[in-house]
Amino acid sequence: MARNKEKLVLLLDVGPSMHGVLPEVEKLCSMLVEKKLIFSKYDEVGVVAFGTEETNNDLTTEVGGYENITVLQDIKVVDGDLIDTLQKLPRGTLDGDFLDAIVVGMDMLIKKYKDIFKGKKRLCLITNAIHPIKDSLEGSKEDQVTTIAEQMTAQGMKMESIVVRGRLSQDADKRIMDENDNLLGIFSKKTRTRTVYVDSPTSLLGALKTRRVTPVTIFRGLLELSPQMKIKVWVYKKTQEERFPTLKKYSEKAPATNKFATHQIKVDYEYKSVGESSTTVIPPDQRIKGYRYGPQVVPMSTAEWDAVKFKPEKGVKLLAFTDASKIKRHCFMKEVYLFIAEPGNTRASVAVSAIARAMKETNTVAILRCVWRQGQQNVVVGVLTPNISQNDKIPDSFYFNVLPFAEDLREYQFPSFNSFPASWQPNEQQQKAADELVQMLDLAPSGKEETLLPEFTPNPVLERFYCHLELKAKQPDAAVPPLDGALKKITGPDPELVSENKSVFDALHRHFELKPNPKLKKSSMQFYREKQFGSNAHESDGHAVKSIENQPSVKIEKIGDLTPVQDFEAMMSQRDNPEWVGKAIKEMREKILALLIHSHEGDNYHKVVECIVALRKGCIIEQEPGPYNDLMRQLRQYCQGKGIESLPQLLASRDLTLISKSEAEDSDVTDEEARSFLVKMEPNP
Repeated sequence: MARNKEKLVLLLDVGPSMHGVLPEVEKLCSMLVEKKLIFSKYDEVGVVAFGTEETNNDLTTEVGGYENITVLQDIKVVDGDLIDTLQKLPRGTLDGDFLDAIVVGMDMLIKKYKDIFKGKKRLCLITNAIHPIKDSLEGSKEDQVTTIAEQMTAQGMKMESIVVRGRLSQDADKRIMDENDNLLGIFSKKTRTRTVYVDSPTSLLGALKTRRVTPVTIFRGLLELSPQMKIKVWVYKKTQEERFPTLKKYSEKAPATNKFATHQIKVDYEYKSVGESSTTVIPPDQRIKGYRYGPQVVPMSTAEWDAVKFKPEKGVKLLAFTDASKIKRHCFMKEVYLFIAEPGNTRASVAVSAIARAMKETNTVAILRCVWRQGQQNVVVGVLTPNISQNDKIPDSFYFNVLPFAEDLREYQFPSFNSFPASWQPNEQQQKAADELVQMLDLAPSGKEETLLPEFTPNPVLERFYCHLELKAKQPDAAVPPLDGALKKITGPDPELVSENKSVFDALHRHFELKPNPKLKKSSMQFYREKQFGSNAHESDGHAVKSIENQPSVKIEKIGDLTPVQDFEAMMSQRDNPEWVGKAIKEMREKILALLIHSHEGDNYHKVVECIVALRKGCIIEQEPGPYNDLMRQLRQYCQGKGIESLPQLLASRDLTLISKSEAEDSDVTDEEARSFLVKMEPNP
């Protein structure tokens, strides 16, 4: 649709003072066009450079003036040639006038579209704004800017100004910078202009929104505070995770002469009934879904599913108000939503503003139950936070964050440092060195601006993907290029920060000496775990129980009879699904009982003991003492009932007792009970 298309003119300052950041400007503008080629391939873009030695624009020819401004690319549909133009920006020799460049860009949009185009028209200015603009022939500079702003509003244009300062502007005249900032501020007040100040190449890459997403309401209805009080609201997504573009399958079977070929692949499925003599295709109206229940398949029709589905009614209802301190920030899930009053509804706006300001004054938040659309199967419970506007033209609103249910919470238990021996505890100098390292790596130190502001920090994975995609379009066999220097500051430590704090790293190296132990050819994680759970355990266990970190190249899904210990360790090391640990422990318990029951005159007892050794270590590492302790109690009853003496003796020789509370916090066994357990395993006379 025409209203979704955008006509954009890039106004780029290429004067001498901008040469230091022009490589980042080239990357930023190229990235903008690359994303338009993927998501908005019908958008049109023009490029204007100011500060050039030569002059090439229509206004100079028609009315004179507007010198040192060059139109590098007239407004046209985005293509690969436009990217080449942006990647080779000229290096100007004169200080440019950003106000003249704005007028040239407006003239290009007005002449090409006039009144025939009703879509989005936008100017994007990138400059450092440290040089004075020319004096106006009539009136002051402020009057000139006001006139241009009024014309911009009349033509339905928007402007985005990115002002690059930082180290490049340290020697600039502050009076001139303040004057230019004031002029850009007039644009912000008189028009729909967004002005952003950046001070580093990394923040420059994130300053320009390279992809525009039109906001769409996910809910329009009533916010029910009580049966008697309801407010008409609209709900938008405030934030949303940007994912990789959906890649479609491409077919080369289409004739090269067919210009209208889509090269798309359509996949269709057929369901057949396999009989003894022939195969019959089942039509869609005769199919029914089946779900496995053990070895059987249970059919479930659509009507049966609809009968048992939970169908809540659409609506947003208040559950309660509570103090804001009771809702922790780390409990927020998914995206942030924005609640606003229904546009044009004065009563709703007043009600939302009154409630939001009352909640702000009392430090209160609201708990809501939300069903965004009719037929939605899940119910969302979240917290509503007031958002008080500082702009008189923007009404107050609410932010909404989804809260977790009980099954969404994950509790991770870690052993306390207090359980380590005194020789392992850090001394005062080591603690101080570690604290200084953490404080040095703080992205938001007190009294300073945050290093990587979220709104100015691009996603390095996506930026590299789009850059590589554009490169592969020109060179299909091209290798993956190295990571850009500006993006390295996001993915790794800043080299400047590291060099400035060299003394902190030297102190850390001085107080924490790391050296390899040639006697132990083991991984660091295995060495740590052996120290954590006691290295006076039995040297012979190393032959039977290998480290759980030694992951196999082949995925193990079941514990076999040949190598049960190795299969158990492999299953415990698989972390692609949280269910693997529980499955491995359950199968190992069953394997131990099967070996014990089918043992003939004790021929499987040694294998049973090795399996118990592996199970005990795995349960301690995963802090799951229950299954192991239950198994050992079951083995004791079995041995006493059958009069078996050799197996308890083997277990005692390996000191395989219950897992006590000192080894696992969740255990209900004391150290005394664990020591006396082997004595109680003696068979009845």
